[in-house]
Amino acid sequence: MTSTVYIAKNVYGGDGLGRLGDGRVVFVPGAWAGEQVKAEIVEEKKHFVKARLVEVVEKSPDRVECEAGRVVPGMVYANLSYDGELKAKEGQLMEFLERARIEVPEFVSAKGGSEFNYRNKVVYHFAKYGNVWRIGYRTEPSHEIVDVADDPLARPEINSSLGEIRRAVTTLLTTGPIQVRKDTERKGSVTVRWTKKSGVKWWIGDAPKDLVLKETTCGLDFEVPADGFYQVNTDVGEELAKAVVAEYQKGAAEAPEVLDLYCGVGVLGLCCKPPRLTGIESGRQAIEFAKRNAAAQKAIDARFFSEQVGRNVGRIKIGPRTTVIVDPPRGGLEPNVPKWLAASAAPRILYVSCDPATLMRDLKTLSSSYAVESVRWFNMFPRTARFETLVALKRRRNG
Repeated sequence: MTSTVYIAKNVYGGDGLGRLGDGRVVFVPGAWAGEQVKAEIVEEKKHFVKARLVEVVEKSPDRVECEAGRVVPGMVYANLSYDGELKAKEGQLMEFLERARIEVPEFVSAKGGSEFNYRNKVVYHFAKYGNVWRIGYRTEPSHEIVDVADDPLARPEINSSLGEIRRAVTTLLTTGPIQVRKDTERKGSVTVRWTKKSGVKWWIGDAPKDLVLKETTCGLDFEVPADGFYQVNTDVGEELAKAVVAEYQKGAAEAPEVLDLYCGVGVLGLCCKPPRLTGIESGRQAIEFAKRNAAAQKAIDARFFSEQVGRNVGRIKIGPRTTVIVDPPRGGLEPNVPKWLAASAAPRILYVSCDPATLMRDLKTLSSSYAVESVRWFNMFPRTARFETLVALKRRRNG
């Protein structure tokens, strides 16, 4: 069944949202706000339907041909102008905040930046289709692999090495001892990383345990294990870290000490250069590197502990002179952590999030004791659905 639909907006994830004649919401991937489109219904739910874009009847002025010349899985905004993407994502974040009834005295928009060739880490899967091996990204939900010989999202340095890497992987999959070929196929993926100091490194399957990468943020050098977390967009990651430092410095006179929760290898806490730093992260290897990074930078009174935050809230102390930084994974804070933080004595909390839905969930609990001072968002993942947010919170006087 095909229907003509007016697209009112683009929701988080990138789909265009409209309504059918019977009032049901319809989601149309690849349709942009302000467009009139014909869409074929492909899936019906009780309160909404999903549809496939068939024809653009009236197009948005922001509709463009992908400037990269190639679209890979995940590039949901490939055919929307970059300004249109920024407007769409900002509108999504503002709607999240309005629905959560979060008051925002200061809202800072994302800068433009590079829309292509920004990823310093890529993971390509491989599988055999007939007699041909494909090496590239998986599509959702089918998991079919799209072959990628030139990646519009990857750093130029990675693309320069990609042909050689693909040939090496293909050789391992197709020639030599059968056991080597089977072992390579079983591993199923090749990871490529780039840093300015380490250059391009790549591996098949699990990362080599002895491979250490050197990164730089806020003028400080960091060592990171090959499989360790670091922001995939080097330039925007720098912007985010500088914004965290600036927010910390605003309240440093009142709360000079830093408690860095979900600290990884210690980047955000160490960039703040506080007189006293405590970092907590569940990954033991990350904590080992955080300690190494602190020692190399001669950080004053920096201590790092390998603990799961949610299981140790009774032992983690937060004093009245502490700024808390939280940078959890996409799932947000563990269920008991927001309430624990809301009851803490910390004057300020700086929350870094890569998922607005879990961020809003956590802010609802934190808002019982903390008021939002500012919200900044960063287009960490251009042309894709995701973005990063920094929220600065200050304890209410009656909190």
